[in-house]
Order: sequence, then C-alpha cells, then structure tokens
Amino acid sequence: MKHLHSLRLTWEIAVRMIADALMVNGAVLSAFIAHFSYKVMVEHVTANTEVFFWIWRSYVRCYIGSAWLLTLICLVVFTLSGFYTYGRAYIGHYKRWIVIQSTSLSYLIFCFLLYAFNGAVTPGGSAWVLAWLLSVCALVAARAWSLLWRNLVLAERQLVKLPEKGKVRNVLIIGGAGYIGSALLPKLLEKDYRVRLLDLLLYGTEPIRNLLGHPHLEVMHADFRQVDRVVEAMSDMDAVIHLGAIVGDSACALNKELTIEVNLMATRMIAEVAKGSAVGRFLFASTCSVYGGSKQILDEYSQLNPVSLYARSKIASERVLMSMATASFAPTCLRFSTIYGLSGRTRFDLVINLLTAKGVVDGVITVFNGNQWRPFLHVEDAALGVLKSLEAPLNLVRDQIFNVGSNDQNYTIREAGEIIHGLLPTAKLVSGISGADQRNYRVDFSKIHRTLGFVPQWTIEQGVQQVINIIRSGAVKDYRDAKYSNAKFLTEEGSARMRCVNGWADDLIDQSSSGYRVLVEATGEAV
Repeated sequence: MKHLHSLRLTWEIAVRMIADALMVNGAVLSAFIAHFSYKVMVEHVTANTEVFFWIWRSYVRCYIGSAWLLTLICLVVFTLSGFYTYGRAYIGHYKRWIVIQSTSLSYLIFCFLLYAFNGAVTPGGSAWVLAWLLSVCALVAARAWSLLWRNLVLAERQLVKLPEKGKVRNVLIIGGAGYIGSALLPKLLEKDYRVRLLDLLLYGTEPIRNLLGHPHLEVMHADFRQVDRVVEAMSDMDAVIHLGAIVGDSACALNKELTIEVNLMATRMIAEVAKGSAVGRFLFASTCSVYGGSKQILDEYSQLNPVSLYARSKIASERVLMSMATASFAPTCLRFSTIYGLSGRTRFDLVINLLTAKGVVDGVITVFNGNQWRPFLHVEDAALGVLKSLEAPLNLVRDQIFNVGSNDQNYTIREAGEIIHGLLPTAKLVSGISGADQRNYRVDFSKIHRTLGFVPQWTIEQGVQQVINIIRSGAVKDYRDAKYSNAKFLTEEGSARMRCVNGWADDLIDQSSSGYRVLVEATGEAV
C-alpha cells in the first residue's frame, strides 16, 4: 500500500511538472507568434519573400534551440521553490507571489545564459518579455483555477463525503505511536478501519510492535512538521486524529520555541492540509490542563485559566481549529483528563503511575499538594473517547469541544495517594508541599456522557493494580528510565530539527494566557 501511494504521488508530481512545462512552452510560442505578427503587420517584412521566410526560420530555430533550456531552468527553480512539495511559503497566502518570483527568476537566469553564450538575446528582448508575462499569467491562472475548483467544487463534494456514523473507513493518526495512540490503534484495527500512522517514532517501534505487519496498518516514519509528508499522508483519508504533540508541563517548558512549533504551528498546518484535501473529520487531542487553577466545577464553556505553556499551546490550537471550521471541515477537540494505566508506550511521569511505581519500588508514596483536584482517566478509556467521537454522527461532534473523563474520577491528589496506599499497604504514605504545580481543577464530564454515551470502563484501583503487576513481573526494569518520561527523554536525547518560530504563533500563545472562554451561540456550537 505504501509503495502504491508513493508511486501515485510521484505520478501526480510528474503530471504537474509536465503541465507547467507545456504552459511555459505555450507562452513562448504565443509570444513568438505575436512578435512575428507585429513584424509582419507593422514592419512589413512580407514585402520581401526571402526576408519573410528568413525571419520565420530564425524564430523556429530560436525556439528549438532555446525553449528546452528555459523549460529545464523553470522546472528546477519551480521544484526548489516548493511547487511540487508544497513548501510552507508556497501553500500560504503568498502563493501567487512565489509563482511570480520563481517564473521571473527562471527567465532572468535563462536570458543571462542566452546573452553570455550568444552575445545577444534573440529574437529580441521584447519577445522574451512577452513570453515571461504570458508564462506568469498562465501559471498563476492555473493555480488560481485549482484553488477555485477546490473551494467551489470539492467543498460541495465534501458535504457528501463527510462520513456519518459507520462510514469512516480510512483514518490518519498523527503521533499515533505514543501513549494514547498505542492504545487507540488496536481498537481501530479491531473494527476493521484502514489506518495510516504518521509518526517520528522517537521511542522506536516498540510501542506498536504487535501491530506491525497488520494488513490494515500503514506506517509512515516522518516528522509531522514536514508539510510534504503530511500532504502525502492525507491522501484518500476520511478522518484525521491528531495526537502528536510535546505533552506535559515540564516537557514543554524545556524549549518554548520547539513547543510552539510542534504543538501549535504544526497543528494549523496539518488542519490546513486536511481542509485542502477535503478531509472533513478532524479530531484533536487537547487537555483539561487548560482549566488551570479554579475552585469551581468546570465544563466545556467555563473560562480557562492556563498556568503552563503546554496548556496555552493547546488553547491556541483549539482556537485555530475552531476558526477554520466550515460546512466541509468539522474539527472536534477532546480535552483529556490526567491519564493513567498501561499502553504500548507507558509513561511514569504521570501522577497515578508515578506514585504507584514509587510505592512498589521505593516503598514510599510521596504526595505533594494533596488538596489539589484532578480528573483522572485510564489510557484505554482515553482511546475509547477518541473512538466514540470518530464513530458519532457528525452533527453531534461538529465544531465541538468535549471534556473526556468521568465525574466519578475527580479526586484530590491526597485521595489518589490513599487509593494507591490501599493497594500497597506496606508502602509509606508521605505528604509534602511543592510550588511547582499550581493546577487545581474539578471537571464536569456530563456533555460527553450525554452526547456520545461515553462511559469509562476502568477505575483508578484497576489501573493501579495493572501498574503494580507489570512492575512486579519485571517487564518494567526501571520506571526512572528516560523512555518512560517525556521531559527526561527530551532532555537526555535532545530536541532535533529546531526551527524559527513565526510571529503569529507567539502572539496567539500570549493571547491564550488570559481569560479565553469558548463562546456558545443558540445552537450550542463552540465558536
């Protein structure tokens, strides 16, 4: 499947290059004919038959001898400018200027070479200026028509294509080899979905090793910040599940620029590609950390109070996605509770898993800021929440935000520690105070229960027992290993491919620091 998809992408690029070559050659021929016609009508070269045919042959020889070189230069410059790989600048709002600049540069290079080797620009500078102008018009018009077609025709088709319950078959999961993704993949494959996974595989293929080779799973090993790979991955998909991110307060705090690029900038780019590719269902993994510190019970329409860069990046991403919503593009944001339990890529930098591991290995359960509230959710139930959202009728999830969790699993940190202590009575329960984490929130999950019928299948007790069993079995050698912690792994392994950050992302992150509230119209849709 992967080889066929790559072959199809190569064929599509070849077709676009051939079309551009034909347009450039058509422009040159048209310019030569217009230039020759001017000479015939204005300069009256028809008065002398020999002169007439000599001039005509000079145009033909010039075209045959030079058009191939111009075509080659244009295709090289166009490729380097991102015409065929959809570089960031090319897919942005300034695409037409990229086309004009690239075409102009191609003609300048060509004319320079023509002058350098021939000592003159024949059959005349005005002919090549006209050829340049016609080339620019043709190339810009072709791309404008492509955009018009996508907006006017594909949008209408998408209204039919947007799959309702039971109609989604091809699903793209971005960042699907992580903590939640490795729990979600088996559920999708068991239901006979065809799944394409786009992941950098920072932690290797170990989290999904049992699924490799599955006939309905295609794995693309790539960075989801690469727009060309995202375009490739988006082909023939019915829905996108975007789980990719730098996750956790401490991991995000390591490098602000990298966090903004991965969590926000890439999210907008992926959504733009999905929208342009007529993929209407877009599920986005957010977090209940957006609520920050509050003494109230919070629902999806409560004012947000983020206390970390991680939370602000998710708020900003939610705002970007909701602003992009149209009749043909339906984003859904899932705000997950604090997750616990085991998946293919288990983490021990989350409170339940960490306290349990400490209790088993160290014999001490140290609880900091025990009066702070958290909603908890098993990783298998997080995956179930994604599946429920994917399979729900579109009118129920279109442009909606859902808290994903259970009202029954709102606990203080102290209460969570006591649950763990109840299953590890020989461990010592110790309390402490730390100013590092200011989060304190209780969350209402009535909306997802009422709308999607979502009911978690796991309890904290079951999750804790699961962690106890795996540590005692020896399957987890050392819970302190960097591979079990996002922040530690990024610190020890390093953060690759650092890039500069665009100003719009910084501004949106700053705006997300204070008082953002989801507005609700009479329809109940988030805007």
